[in-house]
Amino acid sequence: MATTTGSNPYKQDLFAALRAVRKLMANGNDTEQVFRIMRALNGPSMPRNFSRLLATHDGRRMVYQRIELAERLSDPAYVAGFAPGTVGAAYRAFLERTGYSADGLARVSNLDQEPVLEDAYLWFGRRTRDIHDIWHVLTGYRADESLGEAALVAFSYAQTGGRGWAIIAIAASLKSLRVTGSLAFARAVLEGYRLGRRAGWLLGEDYEQLLDEPIDAARARLGIGAPRRYLACNPMQEWTA
Repeated sequence: MATTTGSNPYKQDLFAALRAVRKLMANGNDTEQVFRIMRALNGPSMPRNFSRLLATHDGRRMVYQRIELAERLSDPAYVAGFAPGTVGAAYRAFLERTGYSADGLARVSNLDQEPVLEDAYLWFGRRTRDIHDIWHVLTGYRADESLGEAALVAFSYAQTGGRGWAIIAIAASLKSLRVTGSLAFARAVLEGYRLGRRAGWLLGEDYEQLLDEPIDAARARLGIGAPRRYLACNPMQEWTA
């Protein structure tokens, strides 16, 4: 997630981010641009969040173990084993509905085709990437339409402080306002940010345990509220797994 340009691995590159934003707004399916924006702007949030994780007992254990979630979530037998009603079962349904995969996301994010390195910071970046689709499931924001993604990136900005998320949410909201003349999209995105601020810190969760938790209980424990403005824009959709 952090750029490796120059002597400062967390240096931000606003111009590179803006170029990628223009391409992403022109083609919402160009997922590569999302990772270019993350690389250009999210660097400073990495050490803050990593230090916060290390400050917790479970976080120190997870950093020591450094389990690669993409590998676990790409195992069909592992994904098939989640009981009905759990976060994992909802994630399985998400994969079936969208056709997405954890290893597919990992391939798209590897912009320079670099090998996976045994480095704690890089592991943390991969982990942050790998839980994105689980956040779709927990929040109820669908990944197969632009508002769902925009609202989730606003939620993600509130959770992580990564400015790349913020610039995508703002750009998507401005594009919607220009095209539709309505503030409904922007209000749903702002709601996503507010829900992210109110929720527990999802980066600190042990996802192998969370996936086995009943989804309603997980949402209640983590303080993830229903995205009412988002649902109002999607009247046929319910806040369900």
